[in-house]
Amino acid sequence: MEKSIISTENAPAAIGPYSQAVKIGNMLFTSGQIGIDPKSGELNGADIERQTEQVFRNLKNVLEAGGMGFGNVVKTTVFIADMADFGKVNEIYARHFTENMPARSCVAAKQLPKGALVEIECVAVK
Repeated sequence: MEKSIISTENAPAAIGPYSQAVKIGNMLFTSGQIGIDPKSGELNGADIERQTEQVFRNLKNVLEAGGMGFGNVVKTTVFIADMADFGKVNEIYARHFTENMPARSCVAAKQLPKGALVEIECVAVK
């Protein structure tokens, strides 16, 4: 199977030696997205809601660059800095996955890149 590197200017550039996403056959694996605004390069706000909304904008753009969308997502992993924010993240998450819910893991992480409050990665299949 051919491996393709997916990259878009509509999501933050990788801040290390990794790709925004990798497509193999009909599967797309995204790297974790944090709430960085791709235009400014800065976190979009200091609150969990604004950062989570930005994460979903970034994921949407990476998925679209790979020819997919939220309807193709079969698995997500959510990392949050404080489990007390689970309800707020879950509420925003539910706005983006409204049917055929993907499998999901959610873990609290002691620290996320750039001081982010939330990071989400996903696997999509077409």
